[in-house]
Amino acid sequence: MSTETQKLFGKKDAPIGWMIFNNPERRNAVSTEMWEAIPRVLDAFEADPEVRVVVMTGTGDKAFVSGADISQFEDQRANREANERYSLRSGAGTAALASLKKPSIAMIRGFCLGGGLAVALSCDLRICSEDARFGIPAARLGLGYGFDGVKRLVDIVGPACTSEILFTARQFDAQEALRMGLVNRVVAAAELEDTVRGYSRMIGENAPLTVRASKMAVREALKDPARRKLEALAAEVAACFESADYAEGRRAFMEKRKPKFQGR
Repeated sequence: MSTETQKLFGKKDAPIGWMIFNNPERRNAVSTEMWEAIPRVLDAFEADPEVRVVVMTGTGDKAFVSGADISQFEDQRANREANERYSLRSGAGTAALASLKKPSIAMIRGFCLGGGLAVALSCDLRICSEDARFGIPAARLGLGYGFDGVKRLVDIVGPACTSEILFTARQFDAQEALRMGLVNRVVAAAELEDTVRGYSRMIGENAPLTVRASKMAVREALKDPARRKLEALAAEVAACFESADYAEGRRAFMEKRKPKFQGR
């Protein structure tokens, strides 16, 4: 897979598509160019049937993503109008993260702050090392957080923990994140990649259409009832029963062997 930008690129190691934030001199802070590269990387993974799981991670051991690149704020986010222009440029990346149909995992080591936490929250699973640090420092910068980002955080950790995270702007450690329900697992740093690869293999060996329908069902469950796309979800479920993978799953069960799913 071609590199989209030196600071954000994708690589395939089937069944994993890795999306890598590669700005270590700024602790993988996200620039506008990186936001703009995200849709291209994710679109390529969506179109590749060999990619069953997307893993997002940062280069090095200091940070997953430390937030937005503050060095660009004077030029690109100096006031409300400038921030609106910045939001338009970053919005495509945010939308691509939110609409990804394949399962995703955030592999977190070090700092996961602000926009980095927003990236992690877009993933279905979050697995971190013991040295991970989390937080949203918006209240120390005077930034406003929009509804969609706050809603996602409330859905995951609840209103009380969301209020603490946003009001205090403090950093909290991996064990606090685990108690909040923000992360699924905390492991030693030396075990982080192997753990994520293990989860990816488990997911990758399962029926892709079933995983896709399950992801959609979780998303719809979090929406207001009037906004749920239940007919579209029913079609996804029906497609599972009509698939060659369902026939393969039944045969494999009867033959007492591991199924080989093709995603069709």
